[in-house]
Amino acid sequence: MEYVWKTKPKASQAALEKLSKEINVNPTLANVLINRGVESFDQAKDFFRPSLSQLHDPFLMKGMSHAVERIEQAISSGEKILVYGDYDVDGTTAVALVFSFLKGFYPKVDFYIPDRYKEGYGISERGVRFAAEENFSLVIALDCGIKAIDKVALAKELGVDFIICDHHTPGETLPEAVAVLDAKQEDCPYPYKELSGCGVGFKLIQAFAKKRGMDESGLYAYLDLLVVSIAADIVPISGENRILAYYGLDRINNTPRPGLKALILRSKIEKEIGISDIVFKIGPRINASGRLEHAKASVELLISTDLDEALERAKVVDEVNATRRNFDENITKEAFEMIAAREQEQIWNTTVLFKEDWHKGVIGIVASRCIEKYYRPTIILTESNSKATGSARSVVDFDIYEAISECSDLLDQFGGHKYAAGLTLSVDKVPAFQAKFEEVVKSRIEEVHRKPVIEIDDELLLDQINYRFYNILKQMAPFGPGNPEPIFRISNVYAEDVVVLKEKHLRFKIKQDGQETTPVCLGFGMADRAKDPDLTTVNFLRSKMRFDLVAEMRENFFRDKSSLQLYVKDIKFD
Repeated sequence: MEYVWKTKPKASQAALEKLSKEINVNPTLANVLINRGVESFDQAKDFFRPSLSQLHDPFLMKGMSHAVERIEQAISSGEKILVYGDYDVDGTTAVALVFSFLKGFYPKVDFYIPDRYKEGYGISERGVRFAAEENFSLVIALDCGIKAIDKVALAKELGVDFIICDHHTPGETLPEAVAVLDAKQEDCPYPYKELSGCGVGFKLIQAFAKKRGMDESGLYAYLDLLVVSIAADIVPISGENRILAYYGLDRINNTPRPGLKALILRSKIEKEIGISDIVFKIGPRINASGRLEHAKASVELLISTDLDEALERAKVVDEVNATRRNFDENITKEAFEMIAAREQEQIWNTTVLFKEDWHKGVIGIVASRCIEKYYRPTIILTESNSKATGSARSVVDFDIYEAISECSDLLDQFGGHKYAAGLTLSVDKVPAFQAKFEEVVKSRIEEVHRKPVIEIDDELLLDQINYRFYNILKQMAPFGPGNPEPIFRISNVYAEDVVVLKEKHLRFKIKQDGQETTPVCLGFGMADRAKDPDLTTVNFLRSKMRFDLVAEMRENFFRDKSSLQLYVKDIKFD
C-alpha cells in the first residue's frame, strides 16, 4: 500500500528554545511535545505526571444527579438491579466494573449480556422482558441504549426503569429513560466528550461514591478494567482518557484483578504491558466469547475473585479465540478474492461485500483487514436471523456513520460513530444499498481520504537514537489515538546486513553519512511489497541504494539485554 508522508508543522524557534530550556530536553523532543499541545513547564508537568485529581466532576454530566438518585432509591427500597451491557470489550468491561462495584455492598444485583445471534446489538426486547419477568425494576445499560427508544418504551410499560450510559452518537430523539448519560448529547456540559462506554460507567460509580461520601480512592481498583476498554474501543487517549489510561496501566501492570492476571498469563506477556498489548493480545481474547459464543463467559472471567478459577475461565476464552482466528483468516481470504474479482469491473470508492454464511462474530475484523489492504470505507455483511447484518469501518477522517445515515431508507437499523458502525437490512435490499452507499461515498470522499497518511513528528539523525532520548520519549505514553506514538523521518541512509524473516519481514541495519550509530530496523511485511520480483524492497536495500524511512523507536529485549530498534512504517527510495 502506498502511503502519503505528512510532516507536522514545525514549532517556531522561539517556542522550541523556550520549552527546551524550561524542561531540559533537546529541540526535537520539544517539537514532539508542542505537536501534542504541550508548550510550557506546567503543561509538561500535567502531561508527564497526570493526576487523578484532574478528573472532571461526574455531576457535570447531564442526567447524572437523576441517575444517582434512582440507584439510591433502588437500594433503599430493596429493588433488584440489572446491569446490562454490550457483548464487546467495552461493554463487558463496563458490566464487570459497575456490577462488581454494586455487588460489593448490595446483594440484589445481577448482569445481562445480549446474545449476539439471537438478540443482536444493544438493548433487546428479550432482555427487557427478562428484566420484567425476573422482577428487576431498574436496568443500568452500558455502552448501548442511546437509540433504544422502542425498547425503553416497552420497559416503561412493563414497570422497568432504565439508566442509559452510552458514548455513541445520539439520534434526534432520546429514549424515555430515568437518565441518559452520554457526553455527546448537544446540551451536555461535560467537558470531555470521548469517554468509552466503560468510562461513562466509571463516572456513574464515581458520582455515586461522591454522593454517598465514600472514599473515591477505592474506585481506582477498577481502572485496570477501564484501560482495557479505552485501548480496545480505540477511543482517543487524550484529556481524561489519558489520565485514566495512565493509572489503569499502572494497575494492570502491578495489581491486576484475577481475571486480567489470568489473561496476561495466557497471552504470555512478559514485559511491561502497554496499550498495544491490550489491543492485540488481551482485548481479542475478551472479545472472542461474544463473537463466537456468549460474552457472559468474558464477564464471569473479569469478575472472578480467585486466580485458579480465573485461569480455568481464561483457558476456555483462549480456546475460543483460537477458533476465532481461524474464522478470521478464512473469511478475510474469501473477501480479498471477491474484491479482486470485482476490481476488474470498475474502480470502486467503497467495499461492500455480502456472503450469507460468513460468521457474524468476525465480520468487523474482516472489514478492518480489507481497509489495511485496499484503504476505502468498508462494510462486510452476512446473514443472521433472515436479515443482512454488517459491520462498517472507515478510513482516516471520513465519517462512515454519516454516509450510512444517507442510506437509512434502505436500512432497518444502524448505529455507531465516525469510524465504525453496525447496520441491519433486508437481504433483498443489499444490491440497492451497495449501489447507493457507493454513490454517497463517491460524492463525499476527497483525494486526501484515498491513501493512508503517516504523520511525521520530526526529522531524526541516527546519533540521536540513544537511551537519554528514548527514556523521555517513552514517558509520553500511553500512546494511541489522540496521542500517537512519535514517528520520525530519517533521510539519506543505506542498508547493510539485510535479512528476510519468515519470508515476509525484514531486518537490516542502516547507516548515515557522518553518523556513528547503526541501529537495527525491523520492517514487518516489507519483504515482497512489489509485484515484480526484481523490484522488491529487499533487493533495493541490498543494492545499497539511498532511501528515506519513517519509523517508531522501540526497546528490544533479548537474553536479558536491551537495545533500541527502529520499527519501520514505510520506505521511499531515491
